Amino acid sequence: MDELMHFGHTTLGLLRDVLPIAGILIGFQVLVLRRRLANPARIGFGLVLVLVGLALFLEGLELALFPLGRLMAAQLTAPSFLFGAETGPVTGYAWSDYFWVYAFAAAIGFATTVAEPALIAVSLKANQVSGGTITVNGLRFAVAIGAALGVTLGTVRIVSGIPLHGFIMTGYVIVIIQTALAPRAIIPLAYDSGGVTTSTVTVPVVAALGLGLAESIPGRSPLLDGFGMIALTALFPIVSVMAYAQISEWRTRRVRKTQSRSEDRLNQR
Repeated sequence: MDELMHFGHTTLGLLRDVLPIAGILIGFQVLVLRRRLANPARIGFGLVLVLVGLALFLEGLELALFPLGRLMAAQLTAPSFLFGAETGPVTGYAWSDYFWVYAFAAAIGFATTVAEPALIAVSLKANQVSGGTITVNGLRFAVAIGAALGVTLGTVRIVSGIPLHGFIMTGYVIVIIQTALAPRAIIPLAYDSGGVTTSTVTVPVVAALGLGLAESIPGRSPLLDGFGMIALTALFPIVSVMAYAQISEWRTRRVRKTQSRSEDRLNQR
């Protein structure tokens, strides 16, 4: 019964959020463009599906993903798992003791990003606009690798206590250098790729992992150390997408040079 009440409150909150968006779209269509809506019944049914889907998704986050992220962080940092100690808090540790935390962070960062609906949509559009030059899976995996790196570095930062600004400044220095060297056509897409990772699937899981990890490690504050992982998750896909474009361009040049040399040899014969 409590779950149904909570679901009802979630649905009402979403209704307040979604109705203004629908009102703006319909208002511009009717009042500014002065054109009737095509298939109003279909549009209304779609809005209902959006509301129900978002409500179910948010309820699932509260019931499953948030608790699961905290549980995994607590289990992976438990003294019994790390050091074989059955009882007692961790009094001394090195950042290298948390290898499985980093492995789990990389895996969850990659998996959630690949499943991100916003990234799938951007990849499909990029594939269409580029005429197939940018493949859907190539872009998705490039972004996912960057997100996995960002989540992993976020966990390293929490465990080691290194300030967040060190990672951010280093990352953006790399981005600036890559921006000067990468193909111009990929730069806007690379910057947008950092934004689409911070969407409905990735953010809740990464936030839950960061908060759970900060709560489990001695001397860490959930407020000061638990947040910041999402910033790194959005930063490093920019690096990985531009690196993907640079590698693809280098391979293309190499293939062309090889073909040119082969043609020159044939002509000489």
